[in-house]
Amino acid sequence: MTTVEMYQGRPESEEGRLPREIRTYDFLDRLGIAYRRTDHDRADNMEACNEIDAILGVIICKNLFLCNRQRTDFYLLMMPGDKKFKTKELSSQINSARLSFASPEEMLKYLDIEPGAVSIMGLMNDHEHAVRLLIDEDVLKDEYVGCHPCVCTSSLKIRTRDIIDTYLPATGHGYQTVHLVGED
Repeated sequence: MTTVEMYQGRPESEEGRLPREIRTYDFLDRLGIAYRRTDHDRADNMEACNEIDAILGVIICKNLFLCNRQRTDFYLLMMPGDKKFKTKELSSQINSARLSFASPEEMLKYLDIEPGAVSIMGLMNDHEHAVRLLIDEDVLKDEYVGCHPCVCTSSLKIRTRDIIDTYLPATGHGYQTVHLVGED
């Protein structure tokens, strides 16, 4: 990974940035949500995210886009990056058997995000409220949340309270707290 710097707020230039990333900054700025940002090489796995964690001083959440077997119910799960995901553990809490990962096409359709960039920021694109947000209780204990601005080449550090109290209401999404042990 190349050396990265941390910035306050949006990039000075939009050149070379995808519209979905710029829309994320526009949305956060309209809401008055402060954020720190870093640009970096493609971070589409937890190892790369761990390196970015150290720069941002926050644990970047593992974000999983899931669906039921019938592909009629969709879920965005935010959990600490160091926890293991156990389908059975989550299924019982949300009364949805046979959870699996949603397809890249469904990710794009509902969140306007591609694999590797799944993030709570995608909920601003879910105008039909088709996606249910699930947050592991440990994420809510942290002062800050680390996430991607709908692309995997930048990362944000945002106060958890700003996500819960301002961002989610602005998107029209609520959330369900879940308890994941994540141990073998």
